Amino acid sequence: MHRLFPDVFRSPAIRVSMIAIFTFGFASAATGPYRSVVAIRELGLSNGLYSALIFAAAAVNVIVSILLGNLADRLGEYRSMMFLAAAFGIAGYGAIYIFPSQGIFALSVLLLLPVYGSLNSLLFANARAATRGMSGTDIATVNSGIRSMISLSWVLVPGVTGVLLSESASMLPAYLFACLSCICCFGLISRFPPRQKGTDKAATHHLSHLAALGEVISPRILARVIAVALITSTLHINDAILPLIVTDAARGTLADVGIIVGVVAVLEIVFIIVWARILKQTGQVTALVTGTIIYAAYLLLLGLASERWHAYALTVISGIGAAALISIPITYLQDLIAERPGLGSALISVNIFLSAGVSALVFAIGSFITTYSGTSIIGALFGISGIGLLMYCNTRLRAV
Repeated sequence: MHRLFPDVFRSPAIRVSMIAIFTFGFASAATGPYRSVVAIRELGLSNGLYSALIFAAAAVNVIVSILLGNLADRLGEYRSMMFLAAAFGIAGYGAIYIFPSQGIFALSVLLLLPVYGSLNSLLFANARAATRGMSGTDIATVNSGIRSMISLSWVLVPGVTGVLLSESASMLPAYLFACLSCICCFGLISRFPPRQKGTDKAATHHLSHLAALGEVISPRILARVIAVALITSTLHINDAILPLIVTDAARGTLADVGIIVGVVAVLEIVFIIVWARILKQTGQVTALVTGTIIYAAYLLLLGLASERWHAYALTVISGIGAAALISIPITYLQDLIAERPGLGSALISVNIFLSAGVSALVFAIGSFITTYSGTSIIGALFGISGIGLLMYCNTRLRAV
């Protein structure tokens, strides 16, 4: 039992962060699979307007995450910002459920829920502050454990939500479930220590918000963030094309897609722990490069899949590679601005936004010049290009 639960998880702040991020993931997992159904089919939004809202919301989330992360660093604690973010989640999900309309949906998705989305990076920042003085491998273990809780929520919640609402004429109750999870998260945050000095005063110098944005887009930081975004874009590419390949080239069904996604999510939880132990023997860059190669190989093989069993056989490779790409970049990005946990953790949101943009570009290019299977292969090549940029940045850093 001791081997399964390292000593680093004895910290109350870390344990509560893990439970809180599960409730955070619960809200996303309860509504994410059904968001387009509610917006387009039930509320009547057009496809174009829905796409524009989602893109704009992602951009707002990036800006808010940077601003709140920097503000939390200036305050020297994260609890107040997490309270604020959780409250926005309660209001956003609750408003959609209680007042279902196009206007309320747009307001919540564009303004309220992006603030709630910043809770993700704030929880990682809070945990990072709690690990001050720990070794790099222990920090990576903590981040891996916290990230695995998000995967766990996506293993459990979508299926349960689907079963509970299978006889319902509307999927809006999913937003009630999300609101209740935000309330639970709000209560959990109240269990955090009242104040935690997360930054060194000498290091922060009370950065202005404009200066914080400037640091994020500085060449030293931005080049590395882009490299990681190219790598993690492969995850988004897989999300887009896996159902299409399984139901087309592999001659499977939507039921097969659901089973495959669930199996991979379970494997991610297992292999996140494995990668945390591998990090004790290798550096972050080496582990990230290895994980990327494995996932790129998966995408290449997925592009060649022609039978249903091929997709099932690839779940193991997918789970191993995906576990690396969803866990290792967290610590790597935080370390880019290590002296400011809030701002460094905000890079997680920046990475999500950029990687989603890259995947959209890849999907557009692939759909224009080749098939879905060909798009999978192109996605693998983009991931490999991320390795090249990452190695280039790492060499430049050592040279300096």
